[in-house]
Amino acid sequence: MSFFESFVRPALFRIGGGDAEAAHEATLHRLAGMSGRHRVLESLRRRYAVAAPTRVFGVDFPNPVGLAAGMDKNGIALAAWPALGFGFVEVGTVTAKAQPGNDKPRLFRGQASEAVVNRMGFNNEGAMALAGRLTALLGEPARRPNVPDTPATLIRTRTPGDLPAMAGPLGLRAPLGISLGKSKITPLAEAVDDYVYSLQLLRPYADYLAVNVSSPNTPGLRDLQDKGHLDELLAALVREAKGTPVLVKIAPDLSDTAIGEVLQVCADRGVAGLIATNTTLGRDGLAAADAQLATEAGGLSGRPLTERARKVVSFVHAETGGRLPIIGVGGIMSADDATRLFDAGASLVQLYTGFIFHGPALVRAAAAAARSRSHER
Repeated sequence: MSFFESFVRPALFRIGGGDAEAAHEATLHRLAGMSGRHRVLESLRRRYAVAAPTRVFGVDFPNPVGLAAGMDKNGIALAAWPALGFGFVEVGTVTAKAQPGNDKPRLFRGQASEAVVNRMGFNNEGAMALAGRLTALLGEPARRPNVPDTPATLIRTRTPGDLPAMAGPLGLRAPLGISLGKSKITPLAEAVDDYVYSLQLLRPYADYLAVNVSSPNTPGLRDLQDKGHLDELLAALVREAKGTPVLVKIAPDLSDTAIGEVLQVCADRGVAGLIATNTTLGRDGLAAADAQLATEAGGLSGRPLTERARKVVSFVHAETGGRLPIIGVGGIMSADDATRLFDAGASLVQLYTGFIFHGPALVRAAAAAARSRSHER
C-alpha cells in the first residue's frame, strides 16, 4: 500500500466523524492553500508528474490523465492539481446561477466497494464567480485578432516574473476544461439560454468546454440527452464557443440506440469529443458490506462502474470509427483500468473516485502506463 493509502486516507476518512463531504471540503481547502507555496508545488510535481504528451481536439496535454469535474467545482485549488500529476483539469460543473445544491448529507463512501454515491445537485458559486476567480488567477483574456484567448495563450503572453498564482513556478502545465450544467431553477424550455450564458462568460478561459447533460441529480437534466433537445442545445453552444472545443458528457445508463442518437447529433453539430461516462443510477457491483449505500439516492461512481464505462467507450469508438475523441471516465481504480480504457478507444482519461481512494500515486501510475503504451505502439 502507498503512503496515502496507509496513512493519509485513514486520516481523511475520519474527518467530520466520517462525513465524506467534510473530508472533501477539508482536502480541497488544504490544496487551495498551496497556491503560493512554490517549493511545495515543485516538490510534488517532481514526485508525481509524468510526461506523456499528447494532442487531442487541437489541445496539447502534458499527459492524458485528467481530474474529472466535481472535485474542484469552483476552481479554488487550480495550482495544486498539475503538481499532483494531472495532465489536465476540469472544473465545475458550474451553472449560470449560484446554487446550494441538494440537502445534506449528500455524499457517501463505500469503502469495501471503493465506491461513492453522490446527490450533490450542482452546488457551485455560479458562472460569474468562477469567471472572476479565473480572471484573478490568469488576468483578463487576450483580445488579439486570430489568437485564441485560452489560459495557455494568456501564460505565453506573460514573462515568467508576471505569472499568476495558478501557474506558480510550474507554468500552466495543465489545460483547463470547464463543465457546464443547467441551473436547477431554470425550466427545461429555457435551458439553452442558461447554458449559453455560462459559456459566454467562461469560454475565454477554457481550453475545452464540457456540456453536462447526464448528471442524475438535477431534475429533468438527462432529458437534454434526447435527440431534439440535444440538437438545439449543441447548435447554440458550438456556435457560441467560437472554435473552443465543445464536448458532451453522457450517462452510462443510456442504451446503445440512445448513445447512437447522441453521436449523430454530435456529428451533425461539430462536437469535438465525448466524455464517457457520468455516474450511474444502477447499484450493481456493491459489496455486501456497503448494502446501505444502495439505499441512498444519487449517482454511483467507482469500481462498480469500471466495466460499464469501458463498454460505453468501446461502443462509441466502434460507432465513430475512432474519429470522435473520447475522454474515458468511470471506475479507474488502477493503472490497468486506465490502460484498458485507452485500449477501448479513449484518447484521454479522468479520475475522481479512484483519486479519493488511491491518491496521487494513481495519477502517476496511470500516466506512466499511458507513456509506456505510447512507446510500445
